[in-house]
Amino acid sequence: MNVFSLRNQLVSDYSGYISSFIQIRDRQIKEYVDQQLASGLLWPDALIQLNPAFQPGLRIDELVDEGIIHKACKVIFRRNKSEENPAGEYLQLHKHQEDAIRIAQTGKNYILTTGTGSGKSLAYIIPIVDHVLRHGSGKGTQAIIVYPMNALANSQMGELRKFLSLGFPDGKGPVTFERYTGQEDDEEKKRIMSHPPDILLTNYVMLELILTRPEERKTLVNAAQGLRFLVLDELHTYRGRQGADVAMLVRRVRNALNATNLQCIGTSATLAGAGSLDEQRRDVAEVASILFGDKVQPE
Repeated sequence: MNVFSLRNQLVSDYSGYISSFIQIRDRQIKEYVDQQLASGLLWPDALIQLNPAFQPGLRIDELVDEGIIHKACKVIFRRNKSEENPAGEYLQLHKHQEDAIRIAQTGKNYILTTGTGSGKSLAYIIPIVDHVLRHGSGKGTQAIIVYPMNALANSQMGELRKFLSLGFPDGKGPVTFERYTGQEDDEEKKRIMSHPPDILLTNYVMLELILTRPEERKTLVNAAQGLRFLVLDELHTYRGRQGADVAMLVRRVRNALNATNLQCIGTSATLAGAGSLDEQRRDVAEVASILFGDKVQPE
C-alpha cells in the first residue's frame, strides 16, 4: 500500500463529496470557493512524524529505594501484567516520567507535554497512588482525574485495573478507583456514591453535575472534601468557550471541596507552540495557570 496515494484518494473522494452539494450561481463567488477548495482549505497536507525514542529514566524499584515513592509501588507498577502473569516485569520509566514524579513530590502544580504513547498518564497516576499509600486508603476521594472523552476514561480504567487489581487477592488492591462518567447504570452509581473511591475518573460535564446534583453533593462531594489532586488530561482540548467553562469549573471544584492544598496536573501531546524551549514552557505555564486559577511554574 502506498500511503501517499491512499491519502490523495481520500482527499479526492472527500472533495467530490463536499463539492456535490455546493451549488453557487454567482460566478465570482463560485470561482473563489472552487479556488479555496482546490488549494486544500479543508484538508491539510500529509503529516509525517518520526517515532521518537524517549530518554530512559530510573526503574520504579530504584525510585522506591531512593525513598521517592512508597515501597508498595514495587509490586503495583510492573510491566506486562496480565491474568497469566500478574507479577509482571520490572518497569523502567522514561526520564520525563521520572522528572514529573519528582516534581509531584514537591506539591507544585505541573504540566507534562510529551509525545503520544510516551506514558503521560503514569506521570500523575504514580504520584497519586503514592500519596494514597502514604496517607491511607478509604479516607475519601483524594484525586479526581478529568478526561475530555469517555473513551479515554474507559482506557485508563483498564490501565488502573492492570496495576491496582492484578496480582492482589480477590483483585482488590491497596488503592480504590472508579469511573463516574454517565455511562454507569443506577446500580453502579449508587454503589460508587455509597463507597466513594480514592481515585475518581470522570469528564468535565459529569464533574459539573456532581457539584450540583443533591444526591452527589451528599455523597461524592462530601467524600472529596480537602481534595489533594485534580488532573486535566489532554489539556489542549480546553480552549475557547470550552476552556473558559472548564477554568470556571476548576474554581468551583476548589471552592466546593475546600481544596486549600490542591495540586493541579495537566497533560498534553500537542499543547506546546512555536519558539524556543523556554518560550514554549512559559506559554504552556501561562495557559495552565489561567485554566487552574493557580500558578504553574515554567519548569
